[in-house]
Amino acid sequence: MMTALWLAFLNSWRGLIYGARTERAIRLELVLLALGVPAALMLGGSLWVRVALLASLLLMLGAEFLNTAVEKLCDHLHPDRHARIGIVKDLASAGAFLTQGIAALVWAAAVIDRF
Repeated sequence: MMTALWLAFLNSWRGLIYGARTERAIRLELVLLALGVPAALMLGGSLWVRVALLASLLLMLGAEFLNTAVEKLCDHLHPDRHARIGIVKDLASAGAFLTQGIAALVWAAAVIDRF
């Protein structure tokens, strides 16, 4: 059981490293996460606000990784431009965009609540 967990962790770690090395959007969101951790600790007045702030950033980053995975798979399966593949990529991008909206709402609410 521990071996399976370790192997799953290694797979995830490789994905994190690959994404950070190759994708500008992921690097940007990792910077936001790095800046967001201390900001959330200072801004959040309670444990749950801090958790919500950090969770919103992690959700946003997770959606960006999934969006990147969809794009990479689409490019692998159909390297040329294709209207239907473009729609799939746009849908994945919209999902990532909506999680950015969630993060913005959570952070705006925390700022309003705090000040």
